[in-house]
Formats: sequence, structure tokens, C-alpha cells
Amino acid sequence: MKTKGKLYLVPTPIGNLKDITLRALEVLEMVDLIGAEDTRTSAYLLKHYNISTPMTSYHKFNEKKRSSEFIKRLQSGENIAVISDAGSPGISDPAAEIVSQAIEAGIIVDALPGATALIPALVGSGLPNDHFYFIGFLPDKNKTKNALLQNLKTCPDTMIFYVSPHDILSFAKDIYEVYGERKVTLARELTKLHEEYIRTTLQELVNGKEIKLKGEFVAVISGKEQIVMTDELLKEKINILIADGLSNREIIETISKDEKVPANRVKKLLY
Repeated sequence: MKTKGKLYLVPTPIGNLKDITLRALEVLEMVDLIGAEDTRTSAYLLKHYNISTPMTSYHKFNEKKRSSEFIKRLQSGENIAVISDAGSPGISDPAAEIVSQAIEAGIIVDALPGATALIPALVGSGLPNDHFYFIGFLPDKNKTKNALLQNLKTCPDTMIFYVSPHDILSFAKDIYEVYGERKVTLARELTKLHEEYIRTTLQELVNGKEIKLKGEFVAVISGKEQIVMTDELLKEKINILIADGLSNREIIETISKDEKVPANRVKKLLY
């Protein structure tokens, strides 16, 4: 029986070409085919390292079709590497489809470690990094985007977003409207000549803080500050909501959801 090939997910530099690993170069030279998000961008990388492996496009517009083609070639014994324009395939870039199909077909998937924008942005931000939540790019549709932000409103962990330069102001307004004031670090042009960490707040961004809107951004935002909810603080919130005209049921549901406390505890303080 013919031995199946192996699927490799190979991270590529996010800016500085020296950030590629020796193993990544070895794999890219060894495989039979490279599926690249943008063959023009990847051609520059391969030429720089004198790699002549054949390439074909693998992006979000042809992902399903190309995945099926790759599976057939993998089953015939060929080895294939998938790369994105920059960073790790599958992190805000195509790869999920081919990985899913490969696993279902019993093909070995080898995901190499390597360059990605979110980790250097996080550790260089100065914000807590013991726990973090990676979101990537926000959805384009307002309804979906608002639902996501509302769901993460009380998240205590540092949050990481990818943001295009022309979206920075609207991004800050969307976040500020839901989260209120938070610390934020914008990591711009990571690993490149003009790399910059802008440590500021959402309010300063919304108020028009001057920023060079060039290159891709990673926004690292502090999580919701965790306050120990004593009975006294809960009573204060109850009184505020009573003054706002909310019913007892609405008060219990609102405080229980917002403060992550049992509904019975709120109920006991209310009655």
C-alpha cells in the first residue's frame, strides 16, 4: 500500500526575513508542493532562500476546492506545505479547511512553530500576559461584531485583536462604546524597520491621538478589572437600578449577568 504524504503548516516571517526557522526552510525545500496565500509575496521569500519548490495559490476564495485537490495529492504520497503571507497558517489566515480534511483522511498534519504577530505584541505590550484571549480581526457585520464585544465585555483577560490601519479609529470607537476606558497597546510594523509600540488608552484613541496609520496593527487591550463584589457594592448597584425603574426580575438578571454573581445572592439582598 502506498504511503500517504504529510501536510506541513509552515509559519513565515511577519516582516524580518531572518525570523524564519531552519526547520521551516528545510521543509519548504523538501516538500513536493507549497500552497501559498499569495504566490507573489511568497515568491520573494523563496527566492531569498534559493528555494525552487513549485507553488500554487491557497487562499480563502479557493480554500475548499484547493483542499480537495491537495488531499488527493497527499493520498498519492506527495508532501505539501501550506504557508500564509505572514505568520502561522490558520491564525486569521486560511488553513482550517485543509487541516480538517487531512485529519479526516488519516493524513499526518505537522504544524511547525514559528513567527506570529500576536505573541510579540502581547509580551511587549506591558499588559498582563498570564492569561489572554485572542480574537483576531473583528467581524465586518455590526450585529455580529457587537454581539462578540458584548460577550467579552466582562472578560478579565488581556485581549488581542488584529486591526487594519484604516480601521484604527472606528475600532477604538467600537471597543470604547462597549468596554469604556481600558489600557491599550498598539503594536505596529512588528519586526520591521519602523516597529513601534504605542501605549495609550481607548479614550485617547477616540479623542484623536496622533498615530501613523501605516502597516498592520495588533491591538492589545486590558481585560475588565476584577472587583470583589461585597454585599455593600451589590446593594449600591441594586439601588441604582431601582432608581432607573427596573423591575426586581430585571435587576436580578442584570446584576447576576454583569457581575457574575449567583442570582439567589442578588435576590436575598433585594428583598
